[in-house]
Amino acid sequence: MAQNATSKPTACLALADGTIFYGTGFGATGQTVAELCFNTAMTGYQEIMTDPSYAGQIVTFTFPHVGNVGVTPEDDETADPVAAGMVVKWDPTQPSNWRAAEELKGWLTRRGRIAIGGIDTRRLTRAIRQQGAPHVALAHDPEGKFDIAALVAAARAWPGLEGMDLAKDVTCAQSYRWDEMRWAWPQGYARQEAPKHKVVALDFGAKRNILRCLASTGCDVTVLPATATAAEVLAHAPDGVFLSNGPGDPAATGTYAVPMIREILDSTDLPMFGICLGHQMLALALGGRTVKMNHGHHGANHPVKDLETGKVEITSMNHGFAVDAQTLPEGVIETHRSLFDGSNCGIRMTDRPVFSVQYHPEASPGPQDSFYLFERFSEAMDAHKANA
Repeated sequence: MAQNATSKPTACLALADGTIFYGTGFGATGQTVAELCFNTAMTGYQEIMTDPSYAGQIVTFTFPHVGNVGVTPEDDETADPVAAGMVVKWDPTQPSNWRAAEELKGWLTRRGRIAIGGIDTRRLTRAIRQQGAPHVALAHDPEGKFDIAALVAAARAWPGLEGMDLAKDVTCAQSYRWDEMRWAWPQGYARQEAPKHKVVALDFGAKRNILRCLASTGCDVTVLPATATAAEVLAHAPDGVFLSNGPGDPAATGTYAVPMIREILDSTDLPMFGICLGHQMLALALGGRTVKMNHGHHGANHPVKDLETGKVEITSMNHGFAVDAQTLPEGVIETHRSLFDGSNCGIRMTDRPVFSVQYHPEASPGPQDSFYLFERFSEAMDAHKANA
């Protein structure tokens, strides 16, 4: 049991195995239950909290300086925070950044997200690595009153992410067009005014910066809900189809998404590009399988090897499931592999411009080593139209 000895605890993190961490609460008050993961990124806490791929998860930040640059609406990856809660080592300080529009504490309170500081995040991270991502209950009470038995029971009763379809919870309610490009100094976000390609993006929990990358490589993007049918996709006469990132178990979301992907693959030869959950569901549609990982990959410093070029990329990742490369059928090859644990990070069809990666090449937060994948998708659409 870890306890903040300098002040009365106002927050409590209870693991399903009965381990209790006390700390200082900030943000919203109340209680939430989720899977606990850790993220090793040194920046981008706002993007992480608003990444739809974190639905059903509480994030432990291994980097201690969280809150130091405040928050700004420009950095939201979706309209509201999606991660269930935040765990940090130090209580957030006053922000010091010219772009800051608000303090992290007030932002979390206004957005209804619970956070706990004063935690030994190194010890907590070791526990996650050794035992797997635990189910936890996080409570914040300014008076410091906690029913520990009830919190542990709530953590143990939470069903977990396996078998859970969360894409339906974070997808858009209706279709929309996207033309905003990546942020650049000094104009900020410019608009795509001369698109070359029409792309339909399936929103399983799409990050705004992924859509911006598509727009920045010449795409006129139409975003459709996760439950869209193949007929609805093809009705837009796209030059390419994009499968977005998202949360939850790909096999659960795949009950409706995989048949849609298969129908598109069977009826057209359109280029297709998938990221994260989109990568996993493409693999399922092609005949592969996915597995739940011990603690997943979450961070902006993950080395991935391109098996076809030998190049090593430093990537941004956020996933708790992975494609089992041993189950890929003939005609589908593994293109990228994690140098941390050897897990699959990319696939492609050998005879068609259909490919996907497990990591987040839009780099928000993270390095920009992998932006070329968006350019590859654009070039595939160029070639497809030239050969049509």
